[in-house]
Amino acid sequence: MRVIALEEHFTAPHLVARINPAVVRARGYHPRRVAPGAVNPMELAAEISERRLRLMDEAGITMQVLSNTGPGPDLLPGLEGAALAASMNDYLAEAVARAPDRFAGFAVLPMASPEACAAELTRAVRVLGFKGALVNGTTEGRFLDHPAYEGLLAEAVALDVPIYIHPHLAPEPVRQAYFGGLEPGAGRVLEAAGWGWHQETALQVLRLVLAGTLDKLPRLKLIIGHMGEMLPMMLARADEVFANDIAHLQRPIGQAIREQVWITTSGIFTAPPFLAALQTFGIDRIMFSVDYPYAANAKGRAFLDRIPLAPADMEKLTWRNAAALLRLDG
Repeated sequence: MRVIALEEHFTAPHLVARINPAVVRARGYHPRRVAPGAVNPMELAAEISERRLRLMDEAGITMQVLSNTGPGPDLLPGLEGAALAASMNDYLAEAVARAPDRFAGFAVLPMASPEACAAELTRAVRVLGFKGALVNGTTEGRFLDHPAYEGLLAEAVALDVPIYIHPHLAPEPVRQAYFGGLEPGAGRVLEAAGWGWHQETALQVLRLVLAGTLDKLPRLKLIIGHMGEMLPMMLARADEVFANDIAHLQRPIGQAIREQVWITTSGIFTAPPFLAALQTFGIDRIMFSVDYPYAANAKGRAFLDRIPLAPADMEKLTWRNAAALLRLDG
């Protein structure tokens, strides 16, 4: 069975070293606790070669669509950020070229310099052959509905490639107010993978609807991970409670999201959230992902082996939907 995983990450330590460590800390990056005997995910992320391919083979994963895991160029404004984004995309393109049947790429963009994003996306797609871009959360407090990103989103439409909206930490004042005052490790997880990341990504999508951005760009394609970032269980309620306050929109919230958003399974491998996603979005909008190296390929594969889907629907989940959306050959 062909299996494409498309929220799979890499890093390039020699390029990340261009970023001032103080800037990295200020954005909220902190060392993670690693279980005794476990490999640090950042060590795995830095390797795009034999070990990664071996772990893919062991789990029966045919292809990974790779994207940069932070820190990244969104931390650097101006020419410095644009240059780092270009270097990271060139580095990824070289890795893809070494194994084009196993790897594809999403571009990383200089989000701190919105005026440079469209040009780098165009280069990454037309020159490097990337399949879209992945954006990590907000940048300097700006969501994607900010007018500064109109050019980027319009260019994604023109290129007919998706934008993958990936979680990131909320701005510092929000983190302090919502997640402060706890044991440091517990607070770090709560503001990130334990809750905050997913809340913030759902807000990105809802703001794009409520700001009218999706109506303005009805062919814009978005991807979000983690079984829909809590949106599947909330869409019906959103349609109900917003009903009297969205006269400025062309569609109900749920309709706009279901028509322009695809979701992946990344990092969530239990039946209840999958069933909610399936019943809300339908099988044609769900794609398999692992979230490597933050989740194990074997765990993602075990999830596939457990869920009872008809063969045709399983093919859609594991590769057909992704291949169609990203125009992946083979």
